[in-house]
Amino acid sequence: MAEAVTYVPESVLKKRAAADAERANKIAARIVAKKRARVKRQDIFKRAEKYVREYKKQEQSILRMRREAKKAGNYFREPETKVYFVIRIRGIMGVSPKVRKILQLLRLRQIHN
Repeated sequence: MAEAVTYVPESVLKKRAAADAERANKIAARIVAKKRARVKRQDIFKRAEKYVREYKKQEQSILRMRREAKKAGNYFREPETKVYFVIRIRGIMGVSPKVRKILQLLRLRQIHN
């Protein structure tokens, strides 16, 4: 007996080939993304360690200055925290009166002043 030969249309074969290629591209992209994420995570961790070292050094410096002041019989004044107040404005023209008054109270009547 002769075996039955199954016929697969060419369009179906092309779709399968395209799907296989797309799947391979996605897998390759996923591998590259994982490598990038790993490198980025390591970079973020190193940056965080740097900040920890910096703040630890700052604390040690303040502690050292306190001890030196106490040893010399002086007072140590704690450094005040730095606060920045930043407002980005288009300008005072075309702004509602309430907002304009607030900007005037903050002495922001001009841009870049």
